[in-house]
This record gives sequence, structure tokens and C-alpha cells, in this order.
Amino acid sequence: MLSATTTPTEKRRAFRAGLTGGELQVLPGAFTPLSVRLIEQKGFDGAYISGAVMAAELGLPDIGLTTLTEVAQRAHQISRMTDLPTLVDADTGFGEPMNVARTVHELEDAGVAGLHLEDQVNPKRCGHLDGKAVVDADTAIKRIRAAVDARRDRELVIMARTDIRGVGSDQGGGLDAALDRAKALVDAGADAIFPEAMGTLEEFAAMRAAVDVPILANMTEFGKSALFTHQQLADVGVNLVIHPVSLLRIAFGAIDRGLDTLLATGTLDDEVAGMQTRGRLYELLDYESYNAFDSSIFTYTGR
Repeated sequence: MLSATTTPTEKRRAFRAGLTGGELQVLPGAFTPLSVRLIEQKGFDGAYISGAVMAAELGLPDIGLTTLTEVAQRAHQISRMTDLPTLVDADTGFGEPMNVARTVHELEDAGVAGLHLEDQVNPKRCGHLDGKAVVDADTAIKRIRAAVDARRDRELVIMARTDIRGVGSDQGGGLDAALDRAKALVDAGADAIFPEAMGTLEEFAAMRAAVDVPILANMTEFGKSALFTHQQLADVGVNLVIHPVSLLRIAFGAIDRGLDTLLATGTLDDEVAGMQTRGRLYELLDYESYNAFDSSIFTYTGR
């Protein structure tokens, strides 16, 4: 009803258990607190809170313009509405190692089950864009160590993301560099690895062989990676897959088409059949449960 019935620590334990349980964990990207309820009702393992989506909601590109305050607030709004574990994009940690520690505290307080920190320079950019730059190994390691040392709940999952696979070989990037970077980040205390912009299933398999912690696959549309199936990813040892921007893209595709129809015809009557009904919305909002406080709140009997 008003919020989740499980505690953040319980969600974190469930997240850890899922990551090591032998079944691929599937986390669609929740772009609103209402959307995370739908994700939960459909039976997914958790929800992802994307930095790119949070930026887009503010009308901003994904180039490091959002603040820790904005990210923590949205993470809290989404996490409190679900019993599922949530994983949030913490970008580069919003500063130096001390800032990373503050970031961990704020996101821990927001109720997330896990967060990931990346090794891009600050300000960062979308992981599937060209022209990325990453920090040196020492700086990346310091970020992860700061996060691990700062967490107060030992169940909180600290995931390290490396973008070095997508950096040109003339700048020290590529698959071998990604494997080496991942190993170093695990040694620094990372609970899991997020290798960004992997190109093939064979690259995921190589990452699986390189580290002994769970690994994540980012299945974002229009990116560097093909949209591999869940079975393909599971077969090469991936533990967790996220679909970070998919629901936002689906929703805005529908909005775009609906607005075109409204402009062209002056009515949305032809679109009604594809809309979520009022009854389904009320079900998702759990209107009926609020009758426990006031029996006059929920009196709707339509569709």
C-alpha cells in the first residue's frame, strides 16, 4: 500500500541470494515509482534505476549533469514502493573518494539493494557513446575501496562498472584491458562486475572466466551490444541482466504516436483500446487497500 513491507536489509539479502543462486536475475528499468509496481506484479527478480533514465526525466542528456540529491531522491521514491531489490546507477560516485563515501551513505539510506560505480572520468557520458575516457586503475580502485569501506550495511551490494572495453586500443582500452580492470576491482572489494559495452557473447564468457563474482549484462537498445536473449546470457555465465531504458522508450514511443493522432484527428478515441484502463491503474495503485483508513476512498466499480 503506502510502501514496501520488507526492509532494505531484507531486500539486499534477497539480491545477494539471487546473484549467487544459479538463475539469471532479470531487472527491467523502473522509470517511475508506479512502474516498479508493475515490474513486481509481473514477477521479475528486481528493478534497475538507470542514470540515463533519471537524466532523461529531467530533460537532460546522460553526461553527468544529475546530482547526488536528485539520484538519491528518485532511488528512494522507487525503492520504497516495492518489495523487490533495486540496483541504482551511481555514475562515478559524484566526486573524489570522500564524495563516493557520501554517495554510498545517501543511497543506502534511500533503501537500494545495490549500486554500481564506474571508472569513467568525471563528468561521464553514456556508456554506449563513442569518445569515452576512463580513469587510471589506481583511481578506479580508490573509488571502489571507498564505497566498500563506507557502507554500513554489509548486505549492500557494491558493484564495479568498467567502461574500458569501449575505449580505443590506442588509449589502453579493449577486452584484455577490461578483464584486467575487472580483476583489480574485485581485488579492491567489488561484490560484482558490470562490464559495459561488451560486443559479443564470447566477450561475456571471457569476463565470466576472469572473475569469481557475479557479472552483469546491459541489454540496452541502440547500443554497442546485440540484444542477446536471457538464455544466451545465462549460457555464458551471466548472473544479472538489466533492461535500463526499455520501459521509458516503450512509453515515450506510445506517447509520441498518441500525440500525433491527437494532432491529426482531434480525438484520442482510436487510442483508448491500447491505453491502461482506469480499473487497471487503480489496481496497480492498490486503491482498495486504502479503505483501511477511510472506507469512502475507493468506491470505483468501472473498468
